[in-house]
Amino acid sequence: MSNLPLNIDYTGKVVVVTGAGGLICGAMARAFAESGAKVAALDLNEDAVKALAADLEAQGYICKGYKANVLDPEALEEVHKAVLADLGACDILVNGAGGNNPRATTDNEYQHEAKEGGKSFFDLDAAGVDFVFKLNFQGTLLPTQVFAKDMVAKKSGCILNISSMNAYIPLTKIPAYSAAKAGISNFTQWLATHFAGTGIRCNAIAPGFLVSAQNKALLFNEDGTPTARSAKILKGTPTERFVDAKELIGATLFLCDDRCASAITGVVLPIDAGFSAYSGV
Repeated sequence: MSNLPLNIDYTGKVVVVTGAGGLICGAMARAFAESGAKVAALDLNEDAVKALAADLEAQGYICKGYKANVLDPEALEEVHKAVLADLGACDILVNGAGGNNPRATTDNEYQHEAKEGGKSFFDLDAAGVDFVFKLNFQGTLLPTQVFAKDMVAKKSGCILNISSMNAYIPLTKIPAYSAAKAGISNFTQWLATHFAGTGIRCNAIAPGFLVSAQNKALLFNEDGTPTARSAKILKGTPTERFVDAKELIGATLFLCDDRCASAITGVVLPIDAGFSAYSGV
């Protein structure tokens, strides 16, 4: 019996998922495959997507793993050719590649708390900030330029971007990532408008606080106890918990289904355990 939260059938659909070597998008790729789709799992970490594809194919699902640099247009075109040959033209694109970088993160939440020798706002590395913007924004724009051509030809399709709660209200310490994700929310609305006459819908989800390899050091001490930042997050979340990656799947499957969400485009859906609804009082 399937463990999927929705009984949606994607049989015959070709789904391309970037960032599929990671926790969140790996779970999305798996969910699409278990729903009958032919999945192209893309990531710079080729071993991770090859392992994902092997596991899914061993269970009887259709998934191929491809090494892909979302910041390299020529490499993406080559991957596109391979996906066309292996699986067919893209019906659904999930732009999951993204992330932060320590070079674009401050050590302290507030400037008045900055300590000598630490990394304050004034010490942020310009190249690190540029990398974060490129990875998140261009890492969404470039795959869309490559794979949405298939959708324009079909006059149908769906694009799902990954925004963040940072896009609504920026979090302390991570200015570049917050601003980049705000750009993704804006770009999602732009794409929805731009492609409106072609039959393509474009939406985004904005995950709340998940524990991942990227942020684990910010949320937990080496001994496994929560950091002060974790305490702030949980205090500001009315349900007093983090979001699990699996809890993103229902919204993902819903938003990408043309029957369920045919009139939904240009939406950024928070999946945050109530964080955005709570004023703190």
